Amino acid sequence: MNHHDHANGAEPRALLITGTVGVGKTSAADLLGDLLSDAGVPHVILDLDRLCQSWPAPEDDPFNFGLLLRNLRALTANYLDAGVRRFVLAGVAENTAARDGYQAAIGMPLRVCRLTADLPVVHGRLRRRHEADNDPESLPWHLERAGQLHRILDQAGIADFTIDTTYVPLPDVASAVLKTTGWT
Repeated sequence: MNHHDHANGAEPRALLITGTVGVGKTSAADLLGDLLSDAGVPHVILDLDRLCQSWPAPEDDPFNFGLLLRNLRALTANYLDAGVRRFVLAGVAENTAARDGYQAAIGMPLRVCRLTADLPVVHGRLRRRHEADNDPESLPWHLERAGQLHRILDQAGIADFTIDTTYVPLPDVASAVLKTTGWT
């Protein structure tokens, strides 16, 4: 089966991998992309942080969510035209309104996978990331945000399924996500 046969035979679907900062959203999404490639599934991996990364953000939208949704809508149309049928989004949905915004922007069924990890493990990951990126200035904000966002996501309860990444290697996390979605 070639790329176009497979793409035309599958209804478009989307998955949002969400979780607090440092939990492994983007890394898991990238590895999930590798698994989808190996299975011959037309897909795209979108790091949602990159879709709203402009400065300055509006005062009433400090995380630039409106811009993210506009960009996501445009990219989705382009990827669909190119034959993509599986959309893997890595980003944060703090509440039902954010999930609904993503759903409206992509215009297809959206499942949400929340990755979790014990906060001391997340803090260790953040320290290593900021050290590797030579970015010690923003580390305190990210350490504080990790706990805050973890609590927000606990309260929101918008995930369709959750995977604990505390002691699970990322390739196994990606495999578990793929198995749960049933995309192969």
